Amino acid sequence: MIDSTGVEMYSWARDLFPICRSLTGDGNRKTLDYIKKILPNLIIHEVQSGTQAFDWTVPDEWNIRDAYVEDENGTRVIDFKQHNLHVVGYSEPVDVWLSFEELDKHLHSLPDQPNAIPYVTSYFNRWWGFCLTHEQRSKLKPGKYHAVIDSTLEPGNLTYGELILPGKEEKEVLLSTYICHPSLANNELSGPIVTTALARWLENCDSRRYTYRIVFLPETIGSVVYLSRNLEVMKKNTVAGFIVTCVGDDRAYSFLPSPWGGTLADRVAQHVLKHHAPDYGSYSYYKDSGSDEQQYCSPNVQLPVVSVMRSIYATYPEYHTSLDDLSLISPSGLEGGYEAIKKCLTALENNFFYRVSFPCEPQLGKRGLMKPRLSQEDAEFPDTFTLMRLLHHLDGEHDLLEVCDRIDRSLIDCISIINRLLDEKIIVYEKQVRINDAQ
Repeated sequence: MIDSTGVEMYSWARDLFPICRSLTGDGNRKTLDYIKKILPNLIIHEVQSGTQAFDWTVPDEWNIRDAYVEDENGTRVIDFKQHNLHVVGYSEPVDVWLSFEELDKHLHSLPDQPNAIPYVTSYFNRWWGFCLTHEQRSKLKPGKYHAVIDSTLEPGNLTYGELILPGKEEKEVLLSTYICHPSLANNELSGPIVTTALARWLENCDSRRYTYRIVFLPETIGSVVYLSRNLEVMKKNTVAGFIVTCVGDDRAYSFLPSPWGGTLADRVAQHVLKHHAPDYGSYSYYKDSGSDEQQYCSPNVQLPVVSVMRSIYATYPEYHTSLDDLSLISPSGLEGGYEAIKKCLTALENNFFYRVSFPCEPQLGKRGLMKPRLSQEDAEFPDTFTLMRLLHHLDGEHDLLEVCDRIDRSLIDCISIINRLLDEKIIVYEKQVRINDAQ
């Protein structure tokens, strides 16, 4: 059954899908303004063109009002207003008449997907172009064509959104998503939409153990800029991070680890997916990384960041084409992506070191925790097998995540048992943090 959260997220997708986003520009501001209505505490930052960020420079701001190609009869054969993928991203302004042969040098299509418009950009090289279906392209005839791109490419700002939710601890969990693609549903919109829903859930939590750093930014250049401003505190405090992207379809679940694995983020993601979606696909950072984890996990940054996704980018046929539309994502797909990452965060919040208070086995019967042998199933009693296995392993040396992996139980399902054991003073918190969990 689809939760109302999935239906609501899908309605956000419908609203945001038509907006033409890029590395910079008014489309990004409109997107962030929409999200800010849901998350009023979101801070929107502007970074001037020309700003240096490590080895990168913030580019000029790009905005587009209209674009088309019309034939000699004035018929528009390519029209940006029909689909914003029709224009190569960051195309410089142009207004020229040219032959078909000259025009063809500026056209992009996919022979193997004749009904799909490709997504093409030229962010850091001055160029212009149009994208169209191969079927459209094959119908163009020799003659003169009028190409118009009514755009501006001039000094302005890069825009990103940031939400910091303080917790009891200074240690942080990062949620990072990108807002730089135009009308692409799974590869683009699912990320900021699910992140918005997660942020709202976190805001409404009665208490938070960790501080949450949640950012909405253009891919690559945005994370580079953000790290250039926040690297020191993030290296000091980040215990786990997640790139939120490609979380909207119903086909699959996917996991992309950190470069070397073994971080708390790796461990919790693999644990949750094992119980949430046991047939998930596991990918290689070396072979398959392709998003902002390449910045957060780079050798001189080394944050513990992973990705929990539905169908991972570059693996599904609609990727980076007009076929990645609202029909590819669904309320249930978005809800599944949301629930998977929500469970990761819930597991993190509850992953402590616990130690049994007594030598030998505690007496459970006098505390009402041992189910009578002849009793029927009774919700008052916890799962006795799981309870006993927990007590056999809670030694203060291994965190709850590792214990649950050892006994093959979901940490989420063990939380109520742990709380009962704490209430009965059968277990206590062991104040320690392992080195690799603090990095």
